[in-house]
Amino acid sequence: MCEMWLLYTLLVFALSGISNGNNLPSAMKSSVWGPGLEPNIVLPARYFFIQAVDNSGQNFTSSPGESTFQVKIFAPGEEFSRIWVQVLDRKDGSFVVRYRMYASYPNLQIDVQLQDKHVAKSPYTLTGPVYHENCECPEDDSAKWLEHMHCPQSIPQILRDLAFFQTIDPDKIVKEITKRFGQRQSLCHYTIKDNQVYIKTHGEHVGFRIFMDALLLSLTRKVKLPDVEFFVNLGDWPLEKRKPTEKLHPILSWCGSNETRDIVMPTYDLTESVLETMGRVSLDMISVQANTGPIWEDKNSTAFWRGRDSRRERLELVKLARKHPDLIDAAFTNFFFFKHNESLYGPLVKHVSFFDFFKYKYQINIDGTVAAYRLPYLLAGDSVVLKQDSIYYEHFYNDLKPWEHYVPFKRDLSDLLEKIQWVKNHDEEAKKIAKAGQEFARNSLMGDTIFCYYVKLFQEYANLQVGEPKIREGMELVEQPKDDLFPCTCHRKEVKDEL
Repeated sequence: MCEMWLLYTLLVFALSGISNGNNLPSAMKSSVWGPGLEPNIVLPARYFFIQAVDNSGQNFTSSPGESTFQVKIFAPGEEFSRIWVQVLDRKDGSFVVRYRMYASYPNLQIDVQLQDKHVAKSPYTLTGPVYHENCECPEDDSAKWLEHMHCPQSIPQILRDLAFFQTIDPDKIVKEITKRFGQRQSLCHYTIKDNQVYIKTHGEHVGFRIFMDALLLSLTRKVKLPDVEFFVNLGDWPLEKRKPTEKLHPILSWCGSNETRDIVMPTYDLTESVLETMGRVSLDMISVQANTGPIWEDKNSTAFWRGRDSRRERLELVKLARKHPDLIDAAFTNFFFFKHNESLYGPLVKHVSFFDFFKYKYQINIDGTVAAYRLPYLLAGDSVVLKQDSIYYEHFYNDLKPWEHYVPFKRDLSDLLEKIQWVKNHDEEAKKIAKAGQEFARNSLMGDTIFCYYVKLFQEYANLQVGEPKIREGMELVEQPKDDLFPCTCHRKEVKDEL
């Protein structure tokens, strides 16, 4: 018996050696790429990728070891470089390296090494100045900024949303939107003038303005935005319910629906995760990539869900889970909307770390009060998403394709058991869908793409304005945070002073 086991073990090692050059990555053939290697792409946390490649030129498809590559990022000539670096193993043969700068430098050097050998074209030199997130040094030429960021020429969702508006008159919308929504809803009225941000709030619950304030300040530190005046809906539900044949008002919202005409932005959750990556937020699009649980074959083959009782279909999901515990593991972590039903659908269970969701092959995404804002992170994992058909959508939903990026199920959950059984019976297809969803998230929902979306949105919106945006009575300046510890000198301002 022992001899057979030894023979089996040797065979496994032999086969893995054939597929990946004896499991030894090659420093010369491994590849390094990404926006974090470009000095003009300023992000709260910069990032780039490493792909382990063996001596025969084959990409690794599993981890060669989380300590395989060593990365050092520093400013030549500086005694101390205030840069926090993380190398995150994505467990599929690739790594994502992220770093957050706490000061600006004339130049940066990025060393990527494998056993003391430089990888690919390392060392990489970023000829600066290389600015950190809090440095206020906007690029005056927005076209140049878009080019540096590799932003798309147009974004279909933005064009769809704005197609309902032939023109936007700032003077009219100020009077009409505040009269129509100002008392009953929570709104932020913004004017961006000469790249300064001004605000007036309407309604009682305006705490969520912090996300929009932070985003606008971050953008205006990086690029000169057009003069523009707009209203942001701070609530969950989209507001503009009029038909296209009626007089529509442009309202920017974090969520859209098939029954409304709001102009959709990336959600406040996704926006904050970009701004606070490597800061106070641990759940972001990069950290998820390094916490996708066991390999596919070792995941629990049960459909998983945890959350609060924010929609009746969630009650039905928990009921289904009780009837079919072999197919679904679903439970509530909090009761708020249906407290009178807690005895029927409880007891509550403990919160589960989001990263622990990926111990399961199948992730159920079901609406909350509106769209479930966890979908970007579920897609970025290594599990297949079963997504409820919904009237609600986020800014990227129209780019997703059912059966390619996720498995759809009906809004009333009537075919959910059937769809779970399908993914269980079609394991290779399910794994392929999970991988496609993951690639979509990695390519389309990262920090640089989120910044591109906002800037393109403000530009397209500004193009529709027929009047001059104004700093209205009652507006206050949203000031940039002071960086007394590590102030920066903007080279663009220096040039202007000389002129």
